[in-house]
Amino acid sequence: MPAPPPALPESHFTTLFLDLNSYFASVEQQLNPALRGRPVAVIPVETDTTCCIAASYEAKAYGVKTGTNVAEARRMCPGIVFVSTRTDAYVRFHHRIIAAVESVLPVHQVFSIDEMSCRLVGSQQHPEAALALARCVKEVIYSRVGECLRCSIGLATNRFLAKLAADMQKPDGLVTISRADLPHKILGLVPRDLCGIGPRMEERLRRRGITTMAHLLALDERAMVDAWGSVVGLRYHRWLRGDDPQEAPTRKRSIGHQHVMPPELRTADGARAVLARLIHKAAARSRHVGWLARKMTIWIKFHGGGDWSIDIPLESSVDTLELIHLFTDRWPPTLSGVPHCVGVTLHDLEKEDLIPLPLFPQEQKRQKLARAMDSLNNKYGLHAIYPAAMHTTRDAAPARIGFTSIPDLDMPE
Repeated sequence: MPAPPPALPESHFTTLFLDLNSYFASVEQQLNPALRGRPVAVIPVETDTTCCIAASYEAKAYGVKTGTNVAEARRMCPGIVFVSTRTDAYVRFHHRIIAAVESVLPVHQVFSIDEMSCRLVGSQQHPEAALALARCVKEVIYSRVGECLRCSIGLATNRFLAKLAADMQKPDGLVTISRADLPHKILGLVPRDLCGIGPRMEERLRRRGITTMAHLLALDERAMVDAWGSVVGLRYHRWLRGDDPQEAPTRKRSIGHQHVMPPELRTADGARAVLARLIHKAAARSRHVGWLARKMTIWIKFHGGGDWSIDIPLESSVDTLELIHLFTDRWPPTLSGVPHCVGVTLHDLEKEDLIPLPLFPQEQKRQKLARAMDSLNNKYGLHAIYPAAMHTTRDAAPARIGFTSIPDLDMPE
């Protein structure tokens, strides 16, 4: 790992991290004034068996949060309003927010639909200047995008601590963590509060007797690497001390889609048709960004427990018809339960321009056909042309927003 850059003055900052508060619910309240000040939950489908994917702060006051079952949310908060997710609206607001932020500071990295960071340089790193820029970012979002779009901002000497600072005060927070603030400003936290430490990592640390921030901060570099079992531990050691180590660029490894099916499709035929729809989406998305895949994984989770999955090797392909053919050839004669959730993932992605063109005329024709389908769908709209296998579910599995991916509204869904 490269050595950390020279230390800044202890009071200065290098990173501004922005986290939109209750983003999906806030967009809904911005679009519909009747929802403002009311408890709102965003849901993927209109059924009591699904879960909330976002909740407004008014709903959170009653204990409703991401993952809360709809029926339970209704019991906890009798006046709650449920709104079906609108991916296109959230993506368009996302781009408006980026444009607003960039009128103040260039956006250095986008982490998700509701998180991004900016680098501070030169005089911007001075505490007073950094705080003024953070307040200006807040104001420009409110004035140019919408008064319901609140955000928490963290200022720190690296992206990790800046995100931690943003998480420390919600909604509408502005928290700083300078090198001079360390370690006392984070000693009141617990390891689980740190980005990247989930239940499994928390248990791994607990087995080593590390249950407090004081325990974690007492570890030297070697002990941190041992605790994480990789060089990631060294990064945490440096981040927690205010350093800003250079991170290696990441490479996209997979593209996938999954869908919790509505009750009327929870049959073998319904699952097979929805999976064909997801294959179509994943293949079109891969072609759009110029990636080919060497493996496809298909999986099903059954109501009440249990699952089924299969890995299908590919010859560096994202040919929709070929992928659907390979899938249907391996479809089991019977399912061992009632399908509840299905998914498709394309793995081992490689840049299309690094892969030799297909040699056989039949493969070349299928590749041209896939491109022609994409062109027609781009020109004439969603589902102008699609595989027959997904005819009954062409409107199922609409675009969703993952934790770290943002749909491209310029490509067919």
